[in-house]
Amino acid sequence: MSTTKVRRLGTDKPPTRASRLMRNKWAGTAGLLIALLAPFVDATPYALSIMTSAAIAVMLAAGLNIVVGYCGLLDLGYVAFFAVGAYTSGVLATRFDLPLLATVPIVIVVTVIAGIIIGAPTLRLRSDYLAIVTLGFGEIIRITANNLDVTGGPSGIYGIPHLVENKVLFYYVTVVVVSLAVLGAARLGRSRLGRAWRFVREDEDAAEAMGVHTYRVKLAAYIAGAVWGGLAGVLFASQLSAISPGSFTFLQSALVLMAVVLGGMGSMPGVVIGAVVISLLPEVLRGLADYRFLLFGILLIIVMLLRPQGLWPARSKEVS
Repeated sequence: MSTTKVRRLGTDKPPTRASRLMRNKWAGTAGLLIALLAPFVDATPYALSIMTSAAIAVMLAAGLNIVVGYCGLLDLGYVAFFAVGAYTSGVLATRFDLPLLATVPIVIVVTVIAGIIIGAPTLRLRSDYLAIVTLGFGEIIRITANNLDVTGGPSGIYGIPHLVENKVLFYYVTVVVVSLAVLGAARLGRSRLGRAWRFVREDEDAAEAMGVHTYRVKLAAYIAGAVWGGLAGVLFASQLSAISPGSFTFLQSALVLMAVVLGGMGSMPGVVIGAVVISLLPEVLRGLADYRFLLFGILLIIVMLLRPQGLWPARSKEVS
């Protein structure tokens, strides 16, 4: 018994305040409460616009986390699904006079088809090859939107109706939708399919040897991420009431991927924090004028050096 006691004392470290916070089941509820109370602190149009954009970024990061964090597929063209969702809802709303809410089922179907079209031929590739191909598909979608008449060409689409005219109410609608999307992504990660994603991420060959159909599992992750990205595109189109190809560049994909890595790949609370930091930090540093992006980059480097696994790393313990 003494040996066991010595071993525990030598290996078990007392939990830190940060680790206790990460294990707290009420952390997500506290974050949602902060988001709901934010308009009571500052309800100016500028603040509401920034907070709504941050919420949409959270939804994008949650979708990309399914692909990159859960399944380990490096996707550099995730903005393609964001664009597909925004343009689908925009075209249907402006050319066919459909309410934006009525376009949501069609957006889901179109993004699923887009996920199959893009993912089916590319997901047999791995690592760097997959990243390069997905980057190419992201640029193909943007260039296609830039050259089609139905998408408005370089000028884009204008006059997209709002989901809700009141900006405060639209912010709350966005927060509710994003919260459901984050909760759904988290539940997917804890499901049987989510465990299969993690097995593929850790060792694809071993997962296939144990009976996991890795191609179908990866395609399921890609399609789920596509749906999340498409729905975020609907919110984006409703917020701005105008979209153009310039809103869907590679930089947007890079920022969403940065949010996933910064927060902690595979960790849904970390991804939420990472997306909020990536969205709000440049605005907080806006007073520094041209130096804000330099300081923004330096701060990100410092955080990654101090927290290489992310601000809120995923718990490695497997749920039985």
